[in-house]
Amino acid sequence: MPDSKLPRKAIFNPELRRKGIYILPNLFTTAALFSGFFAIVMAMQGNFERAAVAIFVAMVLDGLDGRVARMTRTQSAFGAEYDSLSDMVSFGAAPSLVMYEWALKDLGRLGWIAAFIYCAGAALRLARFNTTLEVMDKRYFQGLPSPAAAALVAGFIWVAIDSGMAGADLSILAALTTIFAGVTMITNVRYYSFKDINLRKSVPFVAIAGIALVFALLALRPEVTLFGVFVIYALSGYVLAGVRLARRKSSAAE
Repeated sequence: MPDSKLPRKAIFNPELRRKGIYILPNLFTTAALFSGFFAIVMAMQGNFERAAVAIFVAMVLDGLDGRVARMTRTQSAFGAEYDSLSDMVSFGAAPSLVMYEWALKDLGRLGWIAAFIYCAGAALRLARFNTTLEVMDKRYFQGLPSPAAAALVAGFIWVAIDSGMAGADLSILAALTTIFAGVTMITNVRYYSFKDINLRKSVPFVAIAGIALVFALLALRPEVTLFGVFVIYALSGYVLAGVRLARRKSSAAE
């Protein structure tokens, strides 16, 4: 019988059986998933620049689905699970496979191990995020977020290609970057989440000037600007951790 696979509560509750899923936020999630899949296909065809750009597109779309769901009040458990699975493809499998095809496969065993470290780091990062969501401080992420790690890997590829460098020439640096991104995702290093920023509040003039400067740099050299931003963000967690450690040691010595 078709109803035999439904939960018992759904069988006897017509409202639950008729309840579907919200299309608008899941449309953005599906688009992000497609971008991640497209990046893998482009890497298989040897078009690594398009693959890197597709990962950045997935990152933008991933940032929109949750906000759209909150704005339209269409959050759901299905949407949360679907978003997590989409993230694993777009920010876990896609960056590791693109980097492997571009630079790491020439390293033999070290190459696929580096790619696997990144992929496993993304999976563990997403699992930890999903299980600690209710108790974690919303102002900070524990470990480097997977979209930022993916941007770090994709930005490295994009900048290198735009500079005329081949993956084989940067294989060791590519492996170190991939391992750094993968390991940083599962550390306890805290990263500012920007979730407490209120866009309805007034800001100083210098903030608007800074935003204008970022747009100008994006128009001039988007690959360098994006890669630079995420390198700074990836290092910021370690810098802040070092500052906090130094303060604790200073307080203990007094």
